Amino acid sequence: MSATVFFITPPFTQLNTPYPATAYLKGFLNTKGISSFQADLGIEVMGAIFSRQGLVHLFESIAQDKEKQLSENAVRIIALQNDYIQSIDSVILFLQGKKPTLAHLVAKRNYLPEASRFAQLDDLVWAFGSMGIQDRAKHLATMYLEDLSDLIKECVDPHFGFSRYAERLGRSANSFDELYQAMQQPNTYVDEVLLEILKSRVEAVHPLLVAISVPFPGNLYASLRCAQWIKKNHPSIKVAMGGGFANTELRSLSDVRVFEFFDFITLDDGEAPIENLILYLEDKIPVTALKRCFTLVDGKLLFINNAACTDYKQGQVGTPDYSDFLLDQYISAIEIVNPMHSLWSDGRWNKLTMAHGCYWGKCTFCDISLDYIKLYEPITASLLCDRIEEMIAQTGENGFHFVDEAAPPALMRALALEIIKRKLIVIWWTNIRFEKSFTRDLCLLLKASGCIGVSGGLEVASDRLLELIQKGITVKQVAVVNKNFTEAGIMVHAYLMYGFPTQTTQETIDSLEMVRQLFEAGILQSGFWHQFAMTAHSPVGMNPEKYKVKKITDAIGSFANNDIVHLDPTGADHDSFSFGLKKSLLNFMHGACLDHPLQKWFDFTVPKTTVPKDYIVQALQEEDLTSIKPTAKIVFLGNQPSIEIYVKSKKGSQWEMSSLTFQGKRETFVIKVNKEQGQWLAAMLNQLSINATKSYTLLEVKTSYENAGLFDFELFWDNKPVNTLYKMGLLQL
Repeated sequence: MSATVFFITPPFTQLNTPYPATAYLKGFLNTKGISSFQADLGIEVMGAIFSRQGLVHLFESIAQDKEKQLSENAVRIIALQNDYIQSIDSVILFLQGKKPTLAHLVAKRNYLPEASRFAQLDDLVWAFGSMGIQDRAKHLATMYLEDLSDLIKECVDPHFGFSRYAERLGRSANSFDELYQAMQQPNTYVDEVLLEILKSRVEAVHPLLVAISVPFPGNLYASLRCAQWIKKNHPSIKVAMGGGFANTELRSLSDVRVFEFFDFITLDDGEAPIENLILYLEDKIPVTALKRCFTLVDGKLLFINNAACTDYKQGQVGTPDYSDFLLDQYISAIEIVNPMHSLWSDGRWNKLTMAHGCYWGKCTFCDISLDYIKLYEPITASLLCDRIEEMIAQTGENGFHFVDEAAPPALMRALALEIIKRKLIVIWWTNIRFEKSFTRDLCLLLKASGCIGVSGGLEVASDRLLELIQKGITVKQVAVVNKNFTEAGIMVHAYLMYGFPTQTTQETIDSLEMVRQLFEAGILQSGFWHQFAMTAHSPVGMNPEKYKVKKITDAIGSFANNDIVHLDPTGADHDSFSFGLKKSLLNFMHGACLDHPLQKWFDFTVPKTTVPKDYIVQALQEEDLTSIKPTAKIVFLGNQPSIEIYVKSKKGSQWEMSSLTFQGKRETFVIKVNKEQGQWLAAMLNQLSINATKSYTLLEVKTSYENAGLFDFELFWDNKPVNTLYKMGLLQL
């Protein structure tokens, strides 16, 4: 099992699916004939701890500390340890999808031991009345694991968490001091489990280079522990760090102590840097030829960026390779009883990107100055589908999460058409901007191709602030787009922001009212509030005076330097709104308390909203006068209709009519038009089939209609019954 490179994702990111960074790089190295092996140590550590043997060892370790004062909750779990030990393997098998019938036992709530997390349960009959026994049992099993997580955190490892382990140590770590000090302390309980697994992996792979991906601050501590162990036990192996944390936080790194753990730290796209690192370690190029790489040269920290080495185009990087991952070990968890919200933790998703970077690239809170966002490069729908087919064949999974900064609508349209043409069975979701390109017909097309959900930034839900953010959207526009998605059967999640520079108390309350109305209208299914954070590489961070905020200090630390502490003299006391905004949203996501006054969510006085109670309803009722462009593509996704000619009589007159019968999966649809129009439409629909060799624009369809000697195309095409054929798959895109 030896390999040139050993890729590691340290604990913890997600438990339901592997983080994709190493799969991307492994796929790239395949195109170069360079051997590699990858491991998600998070799922492996989780599997070791949450097993019968793991829990026996855990409870024995807790029992050894006779001096520790335990909470009432911990005492209860320890008293029930035999029930936990007896049930854990079955619960994990159930969450892995290997023991589905256990759901009946779990759902009755007399099988699993219950501690404090179960006190927070929603009304399960209400929450899962329409979702089924499997999801109800998943939610209960998730609470069971969270109880055990609380025990671990209290008794053996205060850093523990199912995602973003020891995140506090990595977040806003302007100085390396605290992390460095933590590395001098004895290993924690979870560290020992992690390092035992790492030992077996490294000794089996015998790599030249260990490359550790650190996507989040919460992976940093574990990455340092892994690097520390490798340096101590295998000093000949070189260790590199890359990933999202390094890309955003370590661009001005100057603390040489970091290089007691890592030999190299690379930034941004990893393909060219990792290839050059391997060439360097194989003595094929000099150190000066490294790409976007920090390293020590003669004891001095240098950032080396070989400008002559260009990055690879997206069409050259290969298909992500998910081999080596223990794909059957991932678990589906449901922490929040909301179908859209649970997509992040429930189900195994293959990760892909439609495009490198962001096609919009203007949002003032975003790190748009960095290349991974700034440099926009889409790939073709055909190549995307090739990769989809390869990944389905490799993983056996047909669920895809496109992890774009914001998926481009035009490419989403092309991808959907290609998926349907190839007759692929794919379930997918992605991140978008709520822009007006998402018409009713485009949303119907996306649904037909397998799209089940989208997430996008509504952010501050205030038109003044959205303009300041340069989001390029309005609240009314978001409402209309959300309606289009929802009516097509696609769930919608909104990223929400509070605390943007100059945001007032009134605007915060008005934003909450906008969000309430979106949920009340049934056009928003899920959301998440986060507080604005000023980052060094965003327009706000680079020009704070333009946004009327002040940096607390201009000093650049020696370690992480992305988050900037700032003052907002003209804005509200943003911190005070955090609990109320999140509590209200949790209720809204469950369809609860939508009629409560907004004051209910805050323990301090807030102003009444200035937003009319029917603002969103009125926005949805406004007539859309947007005309379809002559260049719009017309496609027909449905089955070809049968046509019958019959004679209609009225007041002594007779004329021939066409009756077109459309058979859909759930309904039969009949339209009646005059004979000539019906014959033309039946023939045209055959040419508009998605499987036809030629595609037609609206102008070409009109020309065909008129060439057939027919008149008043707009009167025929834009009115009933023809304009209701979108229900059968006639779409204007």
